[in-house]
Amino acid sequence: MMMMMRRRNLEFYSSNKTLIPKLFFLLFFSSSSAFPIRSHLIIYAGCSNEKYQPNSQFESNFNSLLSSIASSSSQMTYNSFAIGNDSSNTIQLEGAIFGLYQCRGDLATIDCSKCIRNGVSQIHLACPFSYGATLQLEGCYVRYEHFDFLGKLDTSVKFKKCSASSSNDVEFFRRRDDVLADMQAGAGAGNGFRVSSSGLVQGFAQCLGDLSSQDCSSCLADCVGKLKSLCGSAAAADVFLGQCYARYWASGFYPNSSVSPSDDQAGKTVAIIIGVVAALAILVVLLSVCRRAMAS
Repeated sequence: MMMMMRRRNLEFYSSNKTLIPKLFFLLFFSSSSAFPIRSHLIIYAGCSNEKYQPNSQFESNFNSLLSSIASSSSQMTYNSFAIGNDSSNTIQLEGAIFGLYQCRGDLATIDCSKCIRNGVSQIHLACPFSYGATLQLEGCYVRYEHFDFLGKLDTSVKFKKCSASSSNDVEFFRRRDDVLADMQAGAGAGNGFRVSSSGLVQGFAQCLGDLSSQDCSSCLADCVGKLKSLCGSAAAADVFLGQCYARYWASGFYPNSSVSPSDDQAGKTVAIIIGVVAALAILVVLLSVCRRAMAS
């Protein structure tokens, strides 16, 4: 088995997936040094329609990938992997898997590792036996595919959320546009992550792992444009593209204290939904295996 860890030259390409929007909770902050988030909360998940067979080479490589991701996250906040992609070995190639993870730019390594390990444990449940899956949590991101998606450009919209409340205040729009412009320029020229604020408007943006400054700026320009066009005058908005995302909100719009009981209950609902979906998918796969065995 061959494994390569890549830290550079990564972009994002989306496969044909079924997106599973999850209940979305945000706990925002006024400074990057104190962000009381619950990083394990799910924003969205996407699962490929193709399923792999239990005890296959792909499953073995998949388990190795998740183990490598969990281990790597204790040392760095971003990494990518390729396992079983030796073109000279046909059997191994059938089980080839490519993956990556990334944490939000303001998370400490220890918090990143906790988030990634949580994501690794949940991706099984969100997309059981899937050849490809994407899981975006509040604080981190995990993706794997059967094909090599590393280095493929994708700026399509993966998820958006616009607040029900809106603003007609000219000053609000000026502040919002200042924040978005600063995030776009700052993330592109810096380390791919930028926190910004102007008056009562706050926000942050991030590009995927190793995008160049130029590509990061280009992705965020597209993201900011979509954010404005899709969410209009919303008081708060989030848009996630394949390679980057941008978010803004009016100060005080989101709670920044403890999570309310209703949030906890909603989180339990998400877990129940994932569990039911996982059980059904496993049942379908097992029935398929039994039918094949009876037919042979």
